[in-house]
Amino acid sequence: MGDTSPHDQDDRGPAPLAIARARLAADRADTLARTAALGRDFDAIVAANALVAVDDEHDPEGASTAFERAHVAALIARANEHLEELDQALERLERGEYGRCESCGRTIPTERLEIRPAATTCVRCAQSHSRRPPRPA
Repeated sequence: MGDTSPHDQDDRGPAPLAIARARLAADRADTLARTAALGRDFDAIVAANALVAVDDEHDPEGASTAFERAHVAALIARANEHLEELDQALERLERGEYGRCESCGRTIPTERLEIRPAATTCVRCAQSHSRRPPRPA
């Protein structure tokens, strides 16, 4: 029987690829909308601070305003990273490499791709990567 799993059989034809493309496009559209909304939030925080003399160090509201601004900026950065992941997934789809684990080469289960369309690893490899201790600097 070997050590292949049922997920190793590549049953991805035109219909599953179209579904994957649509899923990636929908996720990308949602992420773009979220990025735009976060950008508006960030602009609103900056504009509100421009109306008052805020001294982050001495104003009791300054620290929370700085935190809000940093938090929204971090959310924007993460959304931009996700957009890059989605673009890379679309490129893999076009090259015929979408749905293959970059670590072991096996097929990534459809269920995982439904939840994480930009996934680059199968569950087993993702779990083993998360269990590894960080590399020393």
